[in-house]
Amino acid sequence: MSAEPRWLTTTEEQAWRGLLRMHDLLVSRTGRSLQNEFGLSATDYTVLAELTRAPDGNLRISELAQVLGWEKSRVSHHLTRMAKRGLITREECADDRRGAFVVVTPEGRAAITAAAPHHVTDVRQYFLDHLTPGQITLLAEIADVVIKKNSAEA
Repeated sequence: MSAEPRWLTTTEEQAWRGLLRMHDLLVSRTGRSLQNEFGLSATDYTVLAELTRAPDGNLRISELAQVLGWEKSRVSHHLTRMAKRGLITREECADDRRGAFVVVTPEGRAAITAAAPHHVTDVRQYFLDHLTPGQITLLAEIADVVIKKNSAEA
């Protein structure tokens, strides 16, 4: 016989549902802004941001999938769409024929360079400006703990 689930308290449910709603709302608002102003989806922006953070502007597909927390098939499909638009390319890995790198193109770098100041303004306007410095610090700590604990189990 299975044990009775530990049901969420009212506050726990409010925190969980609030987190999900907040995430969806913020991604939708910032994504719509990126799409309207720069022709980039929120997902395009996220991929380009990760690639431009990498030292050489490239990551293995598996590394990108891990950083994004996506299945490799989702990453692969999205990269195909981005490659068709000239934002990224795929290059074979010289050390490992099975591996491939995702490389940001000059067009992709130009796109994120143009979009980043606007995106940062949106992040401040829709999110950070509504929180105190202490709340931002606490939220960053909470996010780090949850990400580390769940990444270790994956």
